[in-house]
Formats: sequence, structure tokens, C-alpha cells
Amino acid sequence: MTFFRLLLPALLMLIAAPSYAAPAKDWSPVTAQQADGSFLIGNPAAKTRLVEYVSYTCPHCAHFVAEGTQPLKAGWVARGRVVLEIRNLIRDRFDLTAALLARCGGAARFAGNHEAIFAAQQTWIEKAVAYEKQPSTLPADASHAQMMADIADKTGLTALMQQRGITPAQSHACLADEAAMNKMMAMTRKAVEQDGIKGTPSFILNGKLTEAHDWAGLRPLLPAPAN
Repeated sequence: MTFFRLLLPALLMLIAAPSYAAPAKDWSPVTAQQADGSFLIGNPAAKTRLVEYVSYTCPHCAHFVAEGTQPLKAGWVARGRVVLEIRNLIRDRFDLTAALLARCGGAARFAGNHEAIFAAQQTWIEKAVAYEKQPSTLPADASHAQMMADIADKTGLTALMQQRGITPAQSHACLADEAAMNKMMAMTRKAVEQDGIKGTPSFILNGKLTEAHDWAGLRPLLPAPAN
């Protein structure tokens, strides 16, 4: 009996102690590449699926990423309520170059590359404009990979990727990835021919194309934030 008398206070303390719920999982770092080349960010089982069509040469896309990405991730993606799918609508050779570089390093690096390229957009676009005005120094039979490597080097995109831990050789290898290029061109055709995308950024919410083209327009369409 003495043993149980000594044990009883400890048991009562355990019963009375407050219980703490395990912290909710943060889904925002979870990224996976899809078979069509798009990237899913967040909980793949989320009830709400948001497709974002982007072009890296689009200033409105850069504005959305700067203004809307952080609150979207913090309020909805991180909590597992919305899964974000990023697709490309390729507009030109500079856009294609940036899109291929964003994929360097696969799913683990994509979100960071994506945001870094948009954050530096004004700088490298200014160099792209200057590049267009200069006579090409490439040979007449230059391949697509050589052309894009030249663009990346002279616009500062190669240097930007190097700051993110991707060597120039790795960047050039990504630019020579014909399979990735073909997937993005197929994605672009799908955007125009099937999804009715006329400009970027554009958003499809649970399969329905929205009228939103910025954070102010998209925010009211999202489900109410969880408490």
C-alpha cells in the first residue's frame, strides 16, 4: 500500500497536466515536379488546387510574386489548405531561358530559383533589352542550347544561379535539356488551346479559370483562412 500511496501523487500530476497538440505540419517547403513539367507546392491532398500560369519576362508576374507569394504560402499553402501548381506560358527565348534555369536542381531548388529569378527580373531584363540590340556573336549554326547559354551568361542569369549554388556548367546543362524544353512548350500550347489563358499571371482555381491577375483579385477567391 505504501508504494501506491507514493505513486498516487505522481499519477494525479500526469492526469492534471495540460496536453499540448503537436505543431501542425508546414506544407510550404514541400515541392514535387509533375510528369508534365509543372511543380506542385504544398499538400497534394489539399481540397483547393490553385494553378498559376507565369512567364518570367512578365512584369505583372514579378509583381504578383513579390506581393502575393508570401501571404499565399503563409496563410494557405503552409497550412495544407491550398496546393499551388506553377505552370509556364513561354513568351520568348528569354522567358524559356529563365524557365529552364528555374528547374536546375529539381523540385528541391525550384521555389527558391523561381522567386530569385523574379526578384532580379528588372536587372536581367534590362540586360536582355541590350542583348537584343547588339549583333549576335553566335555562329550561324548555333544550337538552341548555345543560344540560351549565351543569353544566360550575358543577362546575368548564369551569375544569379551561381549565387544559388548552381555552377555555370550545371546551368548550361539545364539549358540543353530538350525534354524539359519540350514539356514547357507543350504546357504553353495547353495554356492557350485548352485552358483559355490569354495573359500572365493567370489563375485556375479548382479547375475553373478565374478573372484574377493579381493578389488583390485572387485573395477573395481563396477559402477562408483557418483559425
